[in-house]
Amino acid sequence: MIKIAVIGMNHETAPVNVRECLAKDPGNTDIALSHMRELANIRESVFISTCNRVEALVTTEELQEARESIISILSRIGNLPEDLLLSSLYVLEDMDAVRHVFRVASSLDSMVIGEPQILGQMKEAYSSATREKTTGVILNRLMHKAFRVVKRVRTETGISDAAVSVSYAAVELAKKIFYDLTGKKVLLIGAGEMAELAAKHLLSHGVSSIVVTNRTFERAVEMAGAFGGSPASFEEIGAQLVEADIVVSSTASTGYVITQELVKNALRKRRNRPVFFIDIAVPRDVEPTVNDLPNVYVYDIDDLKGVVQLNMAQRQEEAVKAERIVQEEALKFEKWMKTLDVVPIIISLKEKAESIRRAEVKKSLPSLGAFSPTQMRALETLTQSITEKIINDPILVLKRKSDRPSRDIYLDMAKRLFNLDQDMGEGDENGHQPDDHETETTP
Repeated sequence: MIKIAVIGMNHETAPVNVRECLAKDPGNTDIALSHMRELANIRESVFISTCNRVEALVTTEELQEARESIISILSRIGNLPEDLLLSSLYVLEDMDAVRHVFRVASSLDSMVIGEPQILGQMKEAYSSATREKTTGVILNRLMHKAFRVVKRVRTETGISDAAVSVSYAAVELAKKIFYDLTGKKVLLIGAGEMAELAAKHLLSHGVSSIVVTNRTFERAVEMAGAFGGSPASFEEIGAQLVEADIVVSSTASTGYVITQELVKNALRKRRNRPVFFIDIAVPRDVEPTVNDLPNVYVYDIDDLKGVVQLNMAQRQEEAVKAERIVQEEALKFEKWMKTLDVVPIIISLKEKAESIRRAEVKKSLPSLGAFSPTQMRALETLTQSITEKIINDPILVLKRKSDRPSRDIYLDMAKRLFNLDQDMGEGDENGHQPDDHETETTP
């Protein structure tokens, strides 16, 4: 019986030093797929490799052998001893595996719930698998279903709406003040990592220009170049405040870089245009009394962390809705999987009916005389229609029973009633194939 399985590790089960050995080389995905394609105990496979997870998604009839083979592959490509891998791996089967795939794609299993990157990574993994021809009917359907689950989760929940990083929270606050960031000007004071991330988010939301200033001017030039912006000296901060709409400050200064007096002087030339300060420095760069000035909005690191914590709680609430969607879609997929056992019987029944139809038409034609092409087409249509209608009810019954406990009884009965074992290349318990003159007399 075909089983779906996930064999892998993630940020919760394996330390980073183990994960990085498997994920550091982008070529490992193709190597793993190539190895799995050659294994007799693995029918289909997809290999997902990111900084936070390494997983093999497979279909197999021999789960234990497949597990051992995958551990061996991981050991080789990561140059890691197998016993070290064993302590970090999880193995999920069938519907547990299906639910896991849906949860991963929907970022419910991510380090940061709701992050969008994992979907792109899974699509890339699936693309690699299709390119290497390691997927088939089951995993193709499973992966496409996973992508549809993500669409439902994003449409029906707000799991990705709320900002859960300090830098992105700053952008969300800026959007509340300005509504539309298109055309706004940004001043970066300092060249720290968080300021850089905030600048990236701001650029993605349409700000028109960025000016970077830093105590080390060379660093200001470097970062400005990375963002297509302009460098400025530290002494020019006052002049830059006249033009900037958004100021992101992240220096290592022990005193205030932005004072109330400095901002007050700039406001005289701004003609009541609002200015938004994002102070992500510790100690703070912006003097607290700056917030008392008209048309000035100041948020420090604690304000931003408060927004992040609130948004994380909101994402957790939305995750409950997303889990329900995952469960619904997993049940649908399970129902489809159960129909796979019915499909060969239905195909065999259709083929047998068609074979009988053709044989009887061929046998009857000599006694019917010459048929015109139009009459021949009419005869074909008539006999096909009769055949399809005769077998339609048995097929519907089999489909309805595909997810019921009585399924196997109905499958066996269909084989017996229509003598399908012979057509499917099966015999009785002793391998005996009945000939054309035998009839089934036992119930």
